[in-house]
Amino acid sequence: MTPGRFRLVSFDLDGTLVDTAAEIAEAVNRTLADFGLARRSGDAVRRRIGAGTRELLLAVLRDIDAEGAATDRVDRDDALRRFDGHYAATAGTVCRLYPHAADALARLRRGGVPLACVTNKEMRFTAPVLGACGLDRAFDLVVAGDSLPAKKPDASVLRHVMRLLGADPQGTAHVGDSRVDVDAARNAGAAAWWVPYGYHGGQSVEAMAPDRVFAHLGQVADTVLGDAEKRSARPA
Repeated sequence: MTPGRFRLVSFDLDGTLVDTAAEIAEAVNRTLADFGLARRSGDAVRRRIGAGTRELLLAVLRDIDAEGAATDRVDRDDALRRFDGHYAATAGTVCRLYPHAADALARLRRGGVPLACVTNKEMRFTAPVLGACGLDRAFDLVVAGDSLPAKKPDASVLRHVMRLLGADPQGTAHVGDSRVDVDAARNAGAAAWWVPYGYHGGQSVEAMAPDRVFAHLGQVADTVLGDAEKRSARPA
């Protein structure tokens, strides 16, 4: 089976393929408890997911400051070290695949489409999540937030993926759930595809302006494979 226009599809991880908000929030709250700070709601943490763990924790601390509970006594470097330890303990413990994710990846792989996972989460946290969700062998390439000098939305990240997997921008789509992903795709010249169920920080789809919106990842596979998949299923 030969795919159509799109010869490479890359996927964000958190909020696109896998729901990791609960285990990230637990690591954040364990860190806050170390400094005598009150727990944050899952939604308060969820809206800060997407730029990497360092940026997540610092954003949460800024939110606490903005709400009037000063975090002056919190040494940021110490907090980040503690968060690393807490997230190492929670990563991969309660994450779950979104509906259609596993099937869509399997269909694309059967269709001969190279697949990449491109996340801003550091590799030491990415690997346990992929393993726990059965995705550790689902991709031809995994690029984490500490794999390269830059992270999404820098254009160099997806350009690196395209170079290694032999694709050009016109034949590449990147699927994500946030402005970071839309901008990453657009900066690299790839198609910016978006799913609405993830961690988009409350931004509207109109504000992010992706090229296409998919209700679920099964529709991504439908689009990439097109009629080729249907033809291959017909009896000779």
